[in-house]
Amino acid sequence: MFASLRRHPALQRLLLIGPAVGMIGFFMIVPLGLMVVVSLLQRNIYGGVQWDSFSTDAYVKFLFERNLDDTLSFTTIYLQIFLRSFWLSLTTTAVALLVGFPVALYMTMQREPYRTVLIFLVTVPFWTNLLVRNYAWVLLLRDTGLINGALLGVGIIDHPLPLLYTPFAVAVGLAYSFMPFMVLPIYASLEKIDFRLVEAAYDLYADRRTMLRRIVLPLAKPGIVAGSILVFVPCLGAYVTPALLGGSKTLMIGNLVAGRFSEARDWPFGAALAFFLLAMVLAAMTFQALRSRRREAAG
Repeated sequence: MFASLRRHPALQRLLLIGPAVGMIGFFMIVPLGLMVVVSLLQRNIYGGVQWDSFSTDAYVKFLFERNLDDTLSFTTIYLQIFLRSFWLSLTTTAVALLVGFPVALYMTMQREPYRTVLIFLVTVPFWTNLLVRNYAWVLLLRDTGLINGALLGVGIIDHPLPLLYTPFAVAVGLAYSFMPFMVLPIYASLEKIDFRLVEAAYDLYADRRTMLRRIVLPLAKPGIVAGSILVFVPCLGAYVTPALLGGSKTLMIGNLVAGRFSEARDWPFGAALAFFLLAMVLAAMTFQALRSRRREAAG
C-alpha cells in the first residue's frame, strides 16, 4: 500500500491535505454560503427568514430606506458605522504598531532567559477573559475612575474628563486587547535578523535612525504586515470592547450585526451586513497581496 502511494505523489498529497480541506470547507465555506442564502431571503416578522421568498431588500437597505409611499431615499446611517469601524481599526493598528514595535525590538535585544520571561509577560493577558479585561478599563476610564480621580487629586483638571463611551475609549480598549497580536509576529521576524548587519551599518557610519530605516525595518516587514493584519481584521468585527467602552454612541459593525439578529430580528439584513464586511476585508487583503507581489516582481 505504501509502495503504491510512493508511485502516485498526487494521491499522496490528496490524502495529506484532504482532511484539512474538508474541515475548512465544512466549517467555513458552508456557513458562508448559508449566510449568503439568508441575506437573499425575506425576513420573518417573528425572527428567522421565509425560505420560500427571494429578495434583495437586505442589500438595498444598506444605502437606501423605504418611505411610506414605497419610494427609496439615500441614507448614510450604516455607511457611517462602517467608516467609523474602519477608522477605529486603522487607528488601533497604528497605535499597536507604534507601541508594539519598540517592545518587540527590546525583547529581541535581551538575552535568552529574559526573552522567555518577556514573551511570557506578553501572553499573560490571554489568561484573563476579554470581558473582564474590558470591565477593568471601564473602572479606569469612568468619571469616578482611577484616571479622573488621579487628575482631580493632583489638580490638573477641575471636572472629570469624558473618557468613557467615546471613540478614544474604544481605540484604547482595542489596542490593549490586540496588542500581543502585533508584538509576537514582529518579534518572530526580528529574532531572525543577523545583528552583524547592524554592526556593519555602524561601521559604515550609519546613525541609529538610518540603521533602523535601512536595516531593521525592511527585515521586520513580514512581521509588521502579519501583525497589522492580525490586529486590523479582528478589530473590524469586535463586539465586546465597543459594547462596553463605546456604548450606543460608538457603534461598530460587530454590534450592528448582533443587534440586527437579536433585537431587530432581521436576519437577512444582519447576514447582508456580515457579507459586506467579509467582502470589504477580502478585497483589501487581495489588493495588498497583489501590491506586494508587484513590488517583489519589480524589485
